[in-house]
Amino acid sequence: MTHAKRRTLALGFLLLLSMLGACAPIQPKPEEQAPLVWPELPNRPRIAFVGQFSKPADLGIGKGVFERLGELLFGTVPTRLIRPLSVVVAGGGVVYVADPGASGVHRFDPGAGRHDLIVGPDGQALPSPVALALGSAGEVYVTDSASAQVLVIRPGTRVAAPLDLPQMMQPTGIAFDKVTGNLFVVDTGAHRVNVFKPDGTLAFALGGRGDGAGAFNYPTLLWFDAEGHLYVTDSLNFRIQIFNRNGNYLSGFGQAGDGLGDNVRPKSVATDSHGHVYVVDALHHALQIYDISGRYLLSVGSMGTERGEFWLPTGIFIDESDLIYIADSYNQRVQMFRYIGGPT
Repeated sequence: MTHAKRRTLALGFLLLLSMLGACAPIQPKPEEQAPLVWPELPNRPRIAFVGQFSKPADLGIGKGVFERLGELLFGTVPTRLIRPLSVVVAGGGVVYVADPGASGVHRFDPGAGRHDLIVGPDGQALPSPVALALGSAGEVYVTDSASAQVLVIRPGTRVAAPLDLPQMMQPTGIAFDKVTGNLFVVDTGAHRVNVFKPDGTLAFALGGRGDGAGAFNYPTLLWFDAEGHLYVTDSLNFRIQIFNRNGNYLSGFGQAGDGLGDNVRPKSVATDSHGHVYVVDALHHALQIYDISGRYLLSVGSMGTERGEFWLPTGIFIDESDLIYIADSYNQRVQMFRYIGGPT
């Protein structure tokens, strides 16, 4: 297409948009759905389903005129979730979702009415973004297991910049310690957690392959709680292990099995302000909830595509208001829940 034809087409497209905006019908509101809680009534509810999203419109983000024009002239970039693996929520309710299916990290900013797909330097795709972590100044760290990189997304930028860290085999889980500024990165292939200082040098490492306390067998995602405890999803040891920020082992819980409270393929872990520990199990297709000692309390979900059901879920994030986000990977969505059971 010549430049003149592109310009003529663009002007026509703008005119069409203005006409459509003037006569667009008001869309009816979706039919109200019954509340969804666990356990089911008449038991006392503990967890409530809040909502879900797969695309910008689900969060009230529409396409502006210039975004539509850019798509017409230069093609589209993925805006809906394809294979979400992890999620974090930054200040102002900005949601980041690592999506290897889209070869990037989605940034949904409802306040600004904007969606961006974050890629690597020079517009290069991120082949396998796996995990995300919030920094102390609004930045978001992302691991890419295929390129064996750790990158950082600065606020307002649309590019993830690689960090200069020692080489790792397969970086996956990541967590940022706001007290020390250290970055904890799982190297799944090496069965350990590397801890990097703010200058990028290695401070220390946890683990090594094994099944004893403090050893790992293909660990995956991480979580820091408000007290500075590090939770490690020790996936093929079918358990969660807990350390302090200095790398000292504190405790652990979990065992293999297919019953309630057992683990088949734990993928991620998080905690809320009430002291509950939430474990996403991909092959149970469920969110399992424990107390701080590892005592099983409740399961949420089963395999399926309806609200509150999962299909190979992976990542979890719990924000400061205890809103729970689950990356429901093969359902191509993020689901949101809230603990409503009180301080028990």
